[in-house]
Amino acid sequence: MKRRQFIQSASLLTAAGLLDPQSLLAAKSGTKKIGVQLFSLPRLLENDFRSAIQLIAQIGYREVELFGPYPFSAAEAKEGWKAVTSQLGFSGSGYFGLSEKEVKTVLKENKITVPSVHTDLVTMQKHMPELGKAGDVLGFKYVGLPAIPPPLRTNLDSYKKMADEFNRIGGQAKKEGLKFTYHNHGYGLKEIDGQIPLNMILERTDPKLVFFEMDIFWTVAGGADPVTYLKSYPNRYHLMHLKDMKEKKQFSGDGGDPRQWIELFPYMTTAGDGALNLKDIVTTAHQTGVKHFFVEQDMVADPSTALKRSFDYLKGVTK
Repeated sequence: MKRRQFIQSASLLTAAGLLDPQSLLAAKSGTKKIGVQLFSLPRLLENDFRSAIQLIAQIGYREVELFGPYPFSAAEAKEGWKAVTSQLGFSGSGYFGLSEKEVKTVLKENKITVPSVHTDLVTMQKHMPELGKAGDVLGFKYVGLPAIPPPLRTNLDSYKKMADEFNRIGGQAKKEGLKFTYHNHGYGLKEIDGQIPLNMILERTDPKLVFFEMDIFWTVAGGADPVTYLKSYPNRYHLMHLKDMKEKKQFSGDGGDPRQWIELFPYMTTAGDGALNLKDIVTTAHQTGVKHFFVEQDMVADPSTALKRSFDYLKGVTK
């Protein structure tokens, strides 16, 4: 066993002591462990990383999922990030100006672990060893691709090529003691030439090398049912993003461009305040192999209030 794999195995055993081995949800006491995607509160993290982590720890969150780019990320990713930060209103990402060890210290002080990180395709293709080294320090196991770049998903053939590339990346991740995860952003759920691209990716990829993260909001926006996908592809989804939808809405088109995503931002709401049946979704997710649940409300206006409302609702959800 490689040193990296040994360290990660040890960290998983430690985490297992904090997590109900039978269930993320316990019938009597509700949710035992809930995470948060840090894209929910980037401005707070940029202003004061330590205070922001303390805030989410005080609410009760015990896991976080990071988003890139990171110091070791591909140059293309860093340049792409710089191009959009003026629109986002913040520039911080990754470690928010800290070192990996400093981030680890802050998280450890607050009893928070990092099972998963998001990064970009080029960084996965060119810098998987660096991701592995970062995993050694921070303890994460899953490396997630938040979206396929639009030029690489223009038709069914391009989706097939991407599925094959996922298998290759998954193999490289495995060598580093990591697991490659694909987070679908709501596109690829409409038929192209008689096939649904997401289904084709699920069926064309190796279940031992390629894992999935479901965002329930974007899945519904794409016209699909989260419960149906979880039941149809058991043990493929290991991670889940949780938020609610004020009323059920679908993309104005195929969900393939950011404009359509932004149109639906006003419909995002805290868990339990919307129209999605979170109890059924989370219970099914648990039954079909989902291991980590992250609340994600993209750049929510009042994260301290919103994240607490979601946590308070989810901790009372039972099987």
